Amino acid sequence: MAVRRHAIVGLGSRAQLFARALAASPRAVLAAFCDSSETRMRVHNGWLGTDIPAYRPEDFTAMLAKERIDVVVVCTPDHTHADYVVAALEAGCDVVTEKPMTTDVEGARRVLAARRETGRSVRVAFNYRYNPVHRRVRELLAGGVIGEIGSVEFGWLLDTAHGADYFRRWHRDKAHSGGLLVHKSGHHFDLVNWWLGSGPETVFALGRLFFYGDKTGHRSDRFALDLDASPRLRALYRDAEREDGYVRNQDVFGPGVSIEDDLSVLVRFRGGAVLNYHLHAYSPREGYRVAFSGSEGRLELDVRENEYPAGAEPRPEPGRARLTVQRHWEPPETVLEVTLGTGHGGGDERMLAELLGDAAPDPLGCAADHDAGLQALLTGLAANRSLETGRPVAVTDLLGEIGEPA
Repeated sequence: MAVRRHAIVGLGSRAQLFARALAASPRAVLAAFCDSSETRMRVHNGWLGTDIPAYRPEDFTAMLAKERIDVVVVCTPDHTHADYVVAALEAGCDVVTEKPMTTDVEGARRVLAARRETGRSVRVAFNYRYNPVHRRVRELLAGGVIGEIGSVEFGWLLDTAHGADYFRRWHRDKAHSGGLLVHKSGHHFDLVNWWLGSGPETVFALGRLFFYGDKTGHRSDRFALDLDASPRLRALYRDAEREDGYVRNQDVFGPGVSIEDDLSVLVRFRGGAVLNYHLHAYSPREGYRVAFSGSEGRLELDVRENEYPAGAEPRPEPGRARLTVQRHWEPPETVLEVTLGTGHGGGDERMLAELLGDAAPDPLGCAADHDAGLQALLTGLAANRSLETGRPVAVTDLLGEIGEPA
């Protein structure tokens, strides 16, 4: 495979993952950075020991030509993804974008139209697919271990360290993130789509801002974030505030929060299976449980990622996962019980190796393209619309607005 020249746009925390991998890959060249902050680009160069050319957002298109970029990695705030993806495609580049692919119907229409017109590829960084535990679920379901799947129960807990962070940053504004149903739950909706080999048909949602924000009546000083206590966060954000005015550690109980923190979603999939999904972002522990009920039994995955939030005592222990199958009229069988790997359960490293060409494509189809990005996004967009209208939403209506066939 030819060595390809990459640019990263958006140099916040998430970009570290891609920058380190690109700098170490024999099949890739990290050729350019693009960000609104000279400080952040300088910090990344310092961490890598490199002198990668740095560009401002207004010079993005010129950068692609000057640096002969083949692939653009998009790590900017979610509401800007479509702008950068479309500009990169039209410049003849392939794209790897952080999830979500975009945050609204118009962004999806623009991205998919540009992809069709240019013939270039868009890949979405759904790293949870590469987690070995999730791969095992995919293998078992595809192998028919519980027969035809009738329903899925999926509950995800974000603790008061991780969950609160979405209410400090730009994610707190639904216009910037699409809310947790698009930004965070997109991971989870993608997993179910991939596990079932299907996509959403009808979506209904209920949710509210229960815990965070300035109108809930809840407040605690324990939610304050000290950027100066973290050299990494201080370098990327505190030291860069004077350049772009972005404040990384806003008050989670302050004004300006327009996203929900407690959400329930019902999804009917093509083929008839039904998903019952719940996300809440103020839990004392972190983890998730997913259960599949089928014509021949039940498969359950219980993942306990963190029993105690950061700073609590006793200190957090490594997360653990237990996967169990019970067929009708048979005793339950523990398929695996393991300690979780680092980086989304070990998914980050495997995803990067495949994205950068350092590993053969996964036979389970872990690589997520523009269609996978769209299918995950459709559930979140439909759920948000259901929150607004109080009614079920037919995904075909959204596809019609996007200009895609049903």
